Formats: sequence, C-alpha cells, structure tokens
Amino acid sequence: MKVIMAIVQDKDSNRLSTALMEHNFRSTKLASTGGFLKSGNTTFIIGTDDIRVDKALQVIKENCQSRDQMVAPVSPMGGNADSYVPYPVEVEVGGATVFVLPVDQFHQF
Repeated sequence: MKVIMAIVQDKDSNRLSTALMEHNFRSTKLASTGGFLKSGNTTFIIGTDDIRVDKALQVIKENCQSRDQMVAPVSPMGGNADSYVPYPVEVEVGGATVFVLPVDQFHQF
C-alpha cells in the first residue's frame, strides 16, 4: 500500500477532486500555502494499493497542468533593495508536486 501526497494549485483542486472520485480514489484535501508565491494550494492525501499508483499519478497529471502567470514581486523589508524588480514578472505556476510513500500499516476505525 502507498500514500500519495499531491500538492496542487487551488485552480486545479476541484477538477482533480472530481477526477479522483470518478476513478474510485478516496482522498483527503488539506488547504496549504506555497512558500514562493505565497498563494493557495491544496494538498491531497490519497491511500491506494501498489498496483493503482500509476493510475493515480496519471489522473493527477491529466488534471493539474502548469501555466504561466504574471506576479508582482514583494518588496524587500529591511533587506538589500538593489536586486528588487518593481514590475511584474512571468512565472510558471500550477502542475503538481507529488510524493509517493510506502505504508507500513493501514487501519480504518
């Protein structure tokens, strides 16, 4: 058995949740915040049998696409302002960061 932890952008969260249910994957959703852009993310925790891991990864990949987005950088506070860029920059957001972990024991009460 494995636990899959998938961190996805909030924009992809509902689509992924629906797709996981359609493919009979049970998941737990947790609200989380990204460190780089400080934007909202959703972390999915999915428990599944070893033989279904590849299918779960396929569902995640199909529903969490990366895209470019313009963001305004945060101004430095008390730091070195020499490298501060005061105009929006384009960065890649979205997609999914996925961890697959082994499960030693599984209990359901």
